[in-house]
Amino acid sequence: MSEVIITVRGEHEHRVVPERALVTLSVTAEGHDRTEVVERITALAVPVSSDLAARVGSGVVEWSSKRVSVWSERPWNEGRRLAAVHHATVDFTATFDDTSALSWWVGEMAEHDGVQIGDVQWQLTPATRVAVEREVASEAVGIAVERATAYATALGLAAVTPLEIADVGLLVSHPEAPQAHGMMRAAFMADAGAPGLQFHPEDIVVNAAVEARFSAR
Repeated sequence: MSEVIITVRGEHEHRVVPERALVTLSVTAEGHDRTEVVERITALAVPVSSDLAARVGSGVVEWSSKRVSVWSERPWNEGRRLAAVHHATVDFTATFDDTSALSWWVGEMAEHDGVQIGDVQWQLTPATRVAVEREVASEAVGIAVERATAYATALGLAAVTPLEIADVGLLVSHPEAPQAHGMMRAAFMADAGAPGLQFHPEDIVVNAAVEARFSAR
């Protein structure tokens, strides 16, 4: 039999327990006096930043507060323009590597006046993600080789020789496959026996898909 070209896809995924959690938090204030609103947002934000700074090294990996917004609006009521209302907000992000510390912190912050807890996103450390992605990609290539070999064997051919390999979409023109999930949102529930929230993060799914072309004789 003459040479046969076999094109296949190899896919593999691995589920990993999250190692870190990125939580967002906003402190807000509003009122009719702009100066008082600014003073109040400062008074509300300082305890949050001080608390985060004190937790670095004991649960908190890093934190930041880079966005401060102050704006005004004049609302309408029954066709009349009311007095101006001033708003202020300070946004914080904090990365935790200790789920227990995160639970305690979120529970404590939720009780503070003017504090709003945003999303919790689950992550891997950079070193773990690189290692897992390398392993998953290697497994995907191995699966592609196994699949091509199975096709060749079914055709009565002895062996396959790799010609090309590429990420999905680069070798064969078709819609790109879903990529690895970099972050997962938190699932959480109140725990009557604990002072904070009990978090139940989903595993992070890291997957890889490759397309490969082989010749078989």
